[in-house]
Amino acid sequence: MRPLAVAAFSIFATLAPGTATAEEAKRGAVTNLPIPRFVSMKANEGNVRRGPSLTHRIDWVFKRRDMPLQITAEHGHWRKVQDRDGAGGWVHYALLSGVRTVLVEKDMMPLYARPDPASQVAAHFEMGVVARLGTCTDDWCRISAGGYRGWAPKASLWGVAPDEIRD
Repeated sequence: MRPLAVAAFSIFATLAPGTATAEEAKRGAVTNLPIPRFVSMKANEGNVRRGPSLTHRIDWVFKRRDMPLQITAEHGHWRKVQDRDGAGGWVHYALLSGVRTVLVEKDMMPLYARPDPASQVAAHFEMGVVARLGTCTDDWCRISAGGYRGWAPKASLWGVAPDEIRD
């Protein structure tokens, strides 16, 4: 019996100090919010850096306000983000907003009056349109852009998790 207790202790002893368990790893160390999670660009322009500080090199600049981004890591006032194409880096948290937006991924995507493909089409959105995200069910999300609002198939949007439900 004694060797089992020692073996179990040695497994835990091999974890580095500050190492999170699998459950804790799903939450940001700074905000305690889920990781990954979606946010949007608050600013019209935001520097994307190679590391989480002003001393790190700027790799590129995001230039689209309300662009949906996915946070994949946190460090102090910095968030590691990526866009729809997987491009990203570290952005200061002040440039980000919790307002949820999505990117239309299907060209001429129909926007329906109700979450039903048999309902009336309210508009068609081109690929690349950034829309505000509202309520989401299992397969549909209510979105709005350019004065139009309606329901879109969740599979045609980037910026919302496939299993995400929003009231």
